Amino acid sequence: MSRLEEKIFQEYMTFFEKAERERRWNVFQDIPWDRVNKEASEELALCAETFCSVEMYLPDYVAGGINLVRKYFGQAWFQANWAYEESKHSLTLMQYLLRSGKRTEEQLTDLQHQIFAKKWDLPFHTPRQMTFYGCVQEMATFVIYVKHRERAAAESDECLRTIYDYIARDEIAHCRFYQSVIKVLLEEDRAGTLSDMAHVFANFEMPGVGIVPDYDSRILKMREAGVDRSVFIQKVYMPILKYLGVNRHEMLVAQRAALDLRRGGERRHDTSIEGLAGAPNLDGAAPQALSA
Repeated sequence: MSRLEEKIFQEYMTFFEKAERERRWNVFQDIPWDRVNKEASEELALCAETFCSVEMYLPDYVAGGINLVRKYFGQAWFQANWAYEESKHSLTLMQYLLRSGKRTEEQLTDLQHQIFAKKWDLPFHTPRQMTFYGCVQEMATFVIYVKHRERAAAESDECLRTIYDYIARDEIAHCRFYQSVIKVLLEEDRAGTLSDMAHVFANFEMPGVGIVPDYDSRILKMREAGVDRSVFIQKVYMPILKYLGVNRHEMLVAQRAALDLRRGGERRHDTSIEGLAGAPNLDGAAPQALSA
């Protein structure tokens, strides 16, 4: 095991030990199913269904992610743990939709068929780029779940509020693991890691884009929770850089190089966050909105 692999393995063991000690939760015992608000709005249910839809691509996420890092023990075992935790998210949201009476089993079965008719592919193709993609995606998802936790509370749905609380805790824990690995990568190769970070920022989009049924109309409702481009900068982009110890100047230099490559035709297609705007940067350009 190389020095780099050993460091990443130790980061995983730290993550796993804390998860076992502090963060595990039970779908059947820890969710207050008797406090579901069956009178909550359809908009609340639609957002929960959208989260559930994104989570249902788990087989694609796991197959792509774990095969990419299979020779790195710590990261591969993290992917296995991540899959377990994410599977609880989708199952819990499905149970909420059924127990709230907002969806029937037939409707959810039809949704599953629509979901599995399309396949999610890795947006990046190196372990380092996908590690940073995971960091950004998990932080963005954490922010979104926190916003929707507030929305559920406002509609007096204690059941859904609790579900979002548990999921948000998992998402930020996943983000912290990715950040710990990125810190190790920055120590090993700062210039190369910064370049990959800038590339991912410039080409980032959430995993539901283009594959979740009726995605565009769903996002119109999701945005009502107040997750927009300014929130992305304030709650996702800047906190990530601060946590990683990356300063304004070095990120701008790396971003400009990444944007030059993008303008030169390297991008797969002309989309960024949600396919709506350019790469986030500290000069003011930012994604217009976030998705679930």
